[in-house]
Amino acid sequence: MAREAWQELVDVDRLAAWMDSRGLEQGPIADARPLTGGTQNLLLRFQRGDRQFVLRRPPPHPRMDGTATMQREARVLGALAGTRVPHARLIVGCDDKTILGAGFYLMEPVEGFTPTGPLPAPFVEHAGYRQQIGLAMAEAIAELAAVDYVAVGLADFGKIEGYLERQVGRWRSQLEGYRDYPGWPGPAGIPGTESVGLWLEANKPATFQPGIVHGDYHLANVMFQHERPELAAIVDWELATIGDPLIDLGWLIATWPDADGAGIVPKLEASPWDRFVRADELIERYAQTSRRDLSDLRWYTVLACYKLGILLEGSYARACAGKAPMDVGLSLHAATLRLFERAQNWMESR
Repeated sequence: MAREAWQELVDVDRLAAWMDSRGLEQGPIADARPLTGGTQNLLLRFQRGDRQFVLRRPPPHPRMDGTATMQREARVLGALAGTRVPHARLIVGCDDKTILGAGFYLMEPVEGFTPTGPLPAPFVEHAGYRQQIGLAMAEAIAELAAVDYVAVGLADFGKIEGYLERQVGRWRSQLEGYRDYPGWPGPAGIPGTESVGLWLEANKPATFQPGIVHGDYHLANVMFQHERPELAAIVDWELATIGDPLIDLGWLIATWPDADGAGIVPKLEASPWDRFVRADELIERYAQTSRRDLSDLRWYTVLACYKLGILLEGSYARACAGKAPMDVGLSLHAATLRLFERAQNWMESR
């Protein structure tokens, strides 16, 4: 029988021996199966003894240091223990690359679904359940922003000094770096890159209140319980840092589907969409849950559009150079154009 792809990344005998050394159940690893997710990182659910585990490890050729990413994710999950933030409970992390070829960590399984694509029957039948999805998401990041990051051991998890000042230059440089890909038409193919960047620099908030930032907060990075509209966990913490948590609210608004349910990219759409809340209702619920000053929220939403648009354009640049499928590149380039259009609309709003 052919080996499954995950078996190239996880030697179950070595994993079991390591778990023995940590006192994590006994016996063979059984019922191992990969879980679907929004990233290239492997999620493997399995049983050992009477306990269920989920293993997370990087792909064989990650874009960044995969072990360092796993260490950061595990550290955040460990820090969130005991807080009101919905998250998967960390069991243990491992940065020893000799075990599985890269760092990894084990966490408790989360029973739930990601609210994208066709929704489960209870959420189709009860319109009020759909309404609660966005409201619960807004509340969750307000709770995340309220966590005392120093008290939970994350004082050195990000560089606070100059955080807002670095944003535009960091992502402008990223965009310029795509010129290394032959065939990419350049920033001129994205109307608004210059004007949006200049607006962000001219309107940057003077100060901010630091906190934990998830970094990629949208519909595809949360899980809800199957039978009721309760947020089970925020997932995919690989971009987490210490910075300005209002970026998470801006990111949620920037990626939120429009009134007819059309999203920036198909993976950020849900069906049916009627009775989902509007973006302004997300903001209202966040304001009810948080004490943060939202007077500069427009800036954070424009920044989210700017940053995500540049990130997605990277796939198009790689496709132009023959390093990624062109259909994917074109789809994400279209998303970039929509994000910059949203940014300019927010810039003009009052």
